[in-house]
Amino acid sequence: MISKTDKIWMDGKFVKWDDANVHILTHTLHYGLGVFEGIRCYKTDKGPAIFRLKEHVQRLYDSSHICQIEIPYRPEEIEQAIIDVVKVNKLDEGYIRPFVYIGYGMMGLYPKGNPISVAIAAWPWGKYLGEEGLTKGISIKVSSYIRSHVNSNMTRAKVSGYYVNSQLAKKEAISMGYEEALLLDTEGYVSEGSAENIFVVRNGLIKTTPLTSILEGITRDTIMKMAKDENIEIVEARFTRDELYIAEEAFFTGTASEITPIREVDNRKIGRGCPGEITKKLQSLYFDTVKGKLSKYGHWLTYV
Repeated sequence: MISKTDKIWMDGKFVKWDDANVHILTHTLHYGLGVFEGIRCYKTDKGPAIFRLKEHVQRLYDSSHICQIEIPYRPEEIEQAIIDVVKVNKLDEGYIRPFVYIGYGMMGLYPKGNPISVAIAAWPWGKYLGEEGLTKGISIKVSSYIRSHVNSNMTRAKVSGYYVNSQLAKKEAISMGYEEALLLDTEGYVSEGSAENIFVVRNGLIKTTPLTSILEGITRDTIMKMAKDENIEIVEARFTRDELYIAEEAFFTGTASEITPIREVDNRKIGRGCPGEITKKLQSLYFDTVKGKLSKYGHWLTYV
């Protein structure tokens, strides 16, 4: 269950958590065309810090542009509203969800003239795939569901309705005793998790799926930059599920999942069946960064 906080920002005003409601005929509720972001705020020695705020807000606007939704606020206003949500709710750390949706008005597939609304909520949220998952790794299942073709759902946009595909995949994986799903693309290559990007390590080389059938992950970008700074070779290249099976290491990245090692895929142990050295190094760098311990990456933090 979500841990309630006090207030949610809705169209420029703070409303009480329990009063943050919309009409049952809200267009996005019926047809799924809305865009959102997931952002984390971390506790640091200097107070709460939002990780890569500007990049997340930019992706929110990119998603809206792709979907021809015009956000009725400037990016700077949304950035400030996100900061204010953390302040008002007195959060040391937590998860932040900006959401842009098409409101009540015209029904049918073409919402001509419907209002565009923005809501921003924040609440305490622990480890998405569990504390044990971060330290010991998780087991995953290659899903029977595949990621949509890039001209079916445009993958650069983080759209609410796209996650029906993810929910079905995750439900299937969990029902079969796994902790997460892995989806392939329409040509059978590894795409991404239900809500995560994936990396594999083989012969000291890190490989991650190129930006074809996947969301342009901000945590993915963070890890790629860190790996290069550490002189760890990293490439964007397609790979198959059997290459994943014989990888020495594998891990997921995402704002919610952070850096989660993968210990097993389809009942096949990855490497030694525990987090590998490269995974642990990058995971450590990531957590030191978001907690404000590395000045090198201090420009990624917005202190509240």
